[in-house]
Amino acid sequence: MDIQKIRRDFPLLHNGAGQKTITYLDNACQSLRPSSVIEAINQYYAQSSACSGRSMHRLAAEVTRSCDQSRSAAAKFLNAGRKEEIVFTRNTTEGINLVANSLNLQKDDVVLLSDKEHNSNLIPWQVLSRKKGIAIRVIPSHPDNTFDLEAYEKCLDNKVRLVSLGSTSNLDGTSLPAAEVVKKAHQNGSLVLLDAAQAAPHYKIDVKALGVDFLALSGHKMLGPSGTGILYGKYALLDQLDPFLVGGDTVASSTYDSCEYLPPPEKFEAGLQDYAGIIGLGAAFQYLQNVGWNAIQKQELLLNECITSGIRNLPQLKIIGPADPKLRGGIVSFYIEGIDSHRIALMLDQMANIAVRSGQHCVHSWFNAHQIKGSVRASVYFYNTIEEATLFVTSLQKIRKVL
Repeated sequence: MDIQKIRRDFPLLHNGAGQKTITYLDNACQSLRPSSVIEAINQYYAQSSACSGRSMHRLAAEVTRSCDQSRSAAAKFLNAGRKEEIVFTRNTTEGINLVANSLNLQKDDVVLLSDKEHNSNLIPWQVLSRKKGIAIRVIPSHPDNTFDLEAYEKCLDNKVRLVSLGSTSNLDGTSLPAAEVVKKAHQNGSLVLLDAAQAAPHYKIDVKALGVDFLALSGHKMLGPSGTGILYGKYALLDQLDPFLVGGDTVASSTYDSCEYLPPPEKFEAGLQDYAGIIGLGAAFQYLQNVGWNAIQKQELLLNECITSGIRNLPQLKIIGPADPKLRGGIVSFYIEGIDSHRIALMLDQMANIAVRSGQHCVHSWFNAHQIKGSVRASVYFYNTIEEATLFVTSLQKIRKVL
């Protein structure tokens, strides 16, 4: 993989003369976008700004065709059985909320979560617990924060209607043994929803091979536009679900008293959609497939090993998750005892133009349970370089001496 050639595809990584180039290590929050994605968005607004599936004129037909191509690209990206299993959403959060509000969970039905779920996969179930009386059961992780398969099996019983887990943690980069998780849930008679927001940008997901029932992801973490996402669902299950948001584009016909809903995925895509975003998301899928998963993972591991080896022995520094960077993907999340994580992040930005995330990363529940105020999270992607990783290490070493 030619890193320098790839970096030329990302406008933010090659600023004009006299401008200091940013070292962007906040990819777990949001990735950068290549020119092909930006151009796809701009092309919609400049050349075909119309609605999909509503009007008969040429511009509308072009947008309809482009959005359909993006749906097909998403189905291919995930190896879905058919494109109708792909529902366009604004993000992973909306996908999870769609399932939560459409699955018709009943009082005392159990939803099984891990102990380090993103708020997007925790709060919707808490709301349903208050509204409908469902129960939430939490699977404890191993001491090193890796998934405890034995503890998971002990949590499964005939009350567990849904297992809803993050495939890869945005807290520490660890991943589930997803195939085993799905297999054991199905043996128990439970459905499975995977939050793949942090997984989909980094390794191949084959929903058909996994057998997963639902899977949600976000475009903004995988080179796509903000406000775009996908909910995959097995067609038979989507067909049974009641729509969550309703109105324009969700019905085939209506009277003053009733309506006839369209089949999936249309019945879940209410109102005018982000057509530019959907088209841009299709371009992002194509870009990632061109780069290749092996190249992505190889570069991320190289960078994680460099960062981990460079900071692990700094005084009072604690890396969250397993010590082995192979188990943490592209994420190095750490805290230094007695030093505010936001202060470190600000100093990295001001001293070296390095962008990282600080705080509790929408996993407040885990931080509160462990009585940790927050962490600094450096998250790399395939366009980051070993020079950037080294700059991060040397900058953090300087900051540690100052503080």
